[in-house]
Amino acid sequence: MTDTPSPVTPSPVTPSPVTPQPDRSPAADTVPPRRAGRLGRIVPDSRPLRIPAFRRMFVSQIATVVGSQLTAVAVQQQIFDVTGSSALVGLASLVALVPLVVFGLLGGAVADSFDRRKLMMITSAGIAVTSLALWLTALSGTRQIWIVMALLAVQQGFFAVNQPTRSAILPRIVPAELVPSANALNITVFSTGVIVGPLLVGVLIPLTGLPWLFFIDALTLTGVLYAVIRLPPIPPAGAGSGRGRAKVSDGLIYLKARPLLLMTFVIDIIAMVCGMPRALFPAMAEHTFGGPPGGGVALGVLNAGLAVGSLLGGLTGGWITRVHRQGIAILLAVVMWGFSMALFGTTSVLWLAVIYLAIGGFSDLVSSVYRSTLLQVAATDEMRGRLQGVFTVVVAGGPRLADLVHGVVADATSTTFAVIGGGLLCVVLTVVAGYFGRSLRDYDSRHPTNDEPGRVIERSA
Repeated sequence: MTDTPSPVTPSPVTPSPVTPQPDRSPAADTVPPRRAGRLGRIVPDSRPLRIPAFRRMFVSQIATVVGSQLTAVAVQQQIFDVTGSSALVGLASLVALVPLVVFGLLGGAVADSFDRRKLMMITSAGIAVTSLALWLTALSGTRQIWIVMALLAVQQGFFAVNQPTRSAILPRIVPAELVPSANALNITVFSTGVIVGPLLVGVLIPLTGLPWLFFIDALTLTGVLYAVIRLPPIPPAGAGSGRGRAKVSDGLIYLKARPLLLMTFVIDIIAMVCGMPRALFPAMAEHTFGGPPGGGVALGVLNAGLAVGSLLGGLTGGWITRVHRQGIAILLAVVMWGFSMALFGTTSVLWLAVIYLAIGGFSDLVSSVYRSTLLQVAATDEMRGRLQGVFTVVVAGGPRLADLVHGVVADATSTTFAVIGGGLLCVVLTVVAGYFGRSLRDYDSRHPTNDEPGRVIERSA
């Protein structure tokens, strides 16, 4: 899936003589040495954790990812407990999606206009306040579900600004060489939270009651506020410092004119829309794998399969930084994703299905790491927030569009046809996109150039 890595000497890497920008952490221009020996090629590359700013952000994220999962599950459970309606639970997902799409784009422009440290503080505080409001609402025993949905929408609006801001900060506090490793660590934490969060819900609800899940989420956000407060000021290098407020339209024009960056979104949409059969898990758990109606072990195992694979990929991802042909790595990872989903559709054996899903989760981690890295490193700083906003919209909307497509196809044919056909279509479209998308296929992180002829990407940005 990746090029053979060139030999690496475990001695410290001498950085190029680069003068840090005033709004950039000096640590972001210093690359710590790698761990020596074979173990260093397997275990996660922990060098980003030696940078104090990233370490504080990472540690705070561990708690907040689990906390956010508590709130996500608790909102659904609260709505179902009050109404008994699965349709209203589904409506809550739509209510959460709309502000993610709208404010994802606007949030990226805001992140390119104002000090990103202050923006992180404001949005993190906003998320915490809405979690506290959800806690008070649940404590009061209200049956006014519209209040819960309104608070959920407001919270997702804050998150839609927070996420692109956080991603735009990363290349300013971590050396460009270590951005893939930092992304791998972050995605590994997220995968862990997806597994641990729902499990904790089952343990905590009988002990504390559902309302206190919201309070725990709000409490974990204090760690993020501490980590952000310790950052230096991070004003955007361009649009936010003397050239007026950033425009969403400028970001879209910038993206359209750069095939390399545009291809990362095309590949992600292909992978998600064609190859994400999540909406079919309930039907397959019952009819394919013999689970009980209404859910059971089979449904829980299927939902955990992708996250387990992603987690295993992160825990064995010491090789990720060594791959230089990152565009080829993205294409191969998505092809592997498509094949694994197609194989998943061929089996009625649960343990084998979980293996195929785990392979898919591993492939998804690899693709996600390199796509995130390209967007963060291959974009100029004044556009980075807006591109991360588009990324947030695609990541949020792609799986939901996949739910619709797979559901419609499965109803018209069968779940087996929908899963196998979607996986194989993902493979075919990825090969076609790789053939025509030369900018992605030829990308080499050792000699990065942007899509404008003759201009080298700003490695220090």
